[in-house]
Amino acid sequence: MKKKYKKYFSSAITIFVAIIISFYLVRSMPGDFIHLRATEIQLQQSLTYETAYNIAKRQYNYDPSVPIYKQFIGYVGGLAHGNLGQSVILRIPVTDIIRKALPWTIFLCSVSLFISFLLGSIIGLFVSFRSRIRWLDSTVSFAAALSQSIPDFIIALLLIVILAINIQLFPLRGAYDVDTVPGFNIPFILGVLYHAVLPVMSYVISTIGAWTLTMKASASTVLSEDYINVAKAKGLRDKRILSKYIGKNAVIPLVPGLAISFAMMLSSSLFIENIFSYPGIGYFFGFSIGNRDFTLLQGILLISIVMIVISNHVADKVHEWLDPRIDL
Repeated sequence: MKKKYKKYFSSAITIFVAIIISFYLVRSMPGDFIHLRATEIQLQQSLTYETAYNIAKRQYNYDPSVPIYKQFIGYVGGLAHGNLGQSVILRIPVTDIIRKALPWTIFLCSVSLFISFLLGSIIGLFVSFRSRIRWLDSTVSFAAALSQSIPDFIIALLLIVILAINIQLFPLRGAYDVDTVPGFNIPFILGVLYHAVLPVMSYVISTIGAWTLTMKASASTVLSEDYINVAKAKGLRDKRILSKYIGKNAVIPLVPGLAISFAMMLSSSLFIENIFSYPGIGYFFGFSIGNRDFTLLQGILLISIVMIVISNHVADKVHEWLDPRIDL
């Protein structure tokens, strides 16, 4: 079997295992959610517990008396037809929720990752090249370590207090102004960019330090290579040496980390998007946990894992493009 097909096969196995884990994990949540929902219905509608329990089972589309393997077969059969079930609380298909929420999360994470990777790489490259300036090296290293040590949701709360509440420079929550019409029009696009500033800043501040230190270490290794000394001996300008010789080779080891960073952003979106009431996957993930909407939770877990697998493939392709000598 060719290597690329082995990669696709392992990805398919990963997704299938993720389906199994998410299916059993959600159903292993502590507490009897059918009982809790039946109790709520009983109090709200003054029904008998048995009647309320039957209503709760229909709402969740889940009957504890059905063997777990039969439930799993039905679930996989639904997945084969693109059916992730219906949200218990919102009463709409999970696929519709994900289709509307996923672009917001991808937009937020992609922009944040691009900015943090670009700025962190540039700063790390410059500091490594100017390592003889002790105070610059120490200051940047300290700032980078500090940004890594502070959780992103703490940074988000600080930004809200300073920039949204005290200074009132940016909006407190939401993805766009409620008085604008969603679509490809200038007011809506500007509103989306304006509302994304604080969430993006939260991601960037919490991740830029890692890229800075990683690029600094990678560039320091490249600086010891003979071809760098040859380039300096030829009298090439520092700008050309940085971009063509050091930067191009030092960035290659950082590329695989892009997929990991994207996955970390997806996981932290639960906090960031809930803090800013941003209508992405993380917001609905928190909603599903808080309301015990296990159908929605199950669908979001599966989609998140699929996205991580896809991002790993994209990182591999970019890695091959940057260095054709690499055999993944």
